[in-house]
Amino acid sequence: MSTIRHHGSNRMSQIVEFPLSGTMVVLAGQVSSDRSLDVAGQTANILERIDALLAEAGTSKNALTHAYVWLKHGTDFDAMNGVWDTWVLPGAAPARACVEAPLADPRLLVEIQVFALKP
Repeated sequence: MSTIRHHGSNRMSQIVEFPLSGTMVVLAGQVSSDRSLDVAGQTANILERIDALLAEAGTSKNALTHAYVWLKHGTDFDAMNGVWDTWVLPGAAPARACVEAPLADPRLLVEIQVFALKP
């Protein structure tokens, strides 16, 4: 059984169905290694880190099931999405939640956690 996505856009899917017999890869929340960047720069840095970690685990962003995004400032939503939207593969948008929240370090502007299937 393959992953099935419903009511999706390039940004996110409202429903993602996936088989339970495979391996679920769960990344810890990822933050930028360069905390001097603006939210778009931090988002790009995080997504590069996510790509590398997914590859290390034997999967990719093509297999994302869901993602959680935390923004220090809700006003950064559009800037973060400008980077996110170019990163997510067409037809592979995960279910996603995005909230405004204080982050552990005041220099952090965004944190992203993703979940993916391993083929």
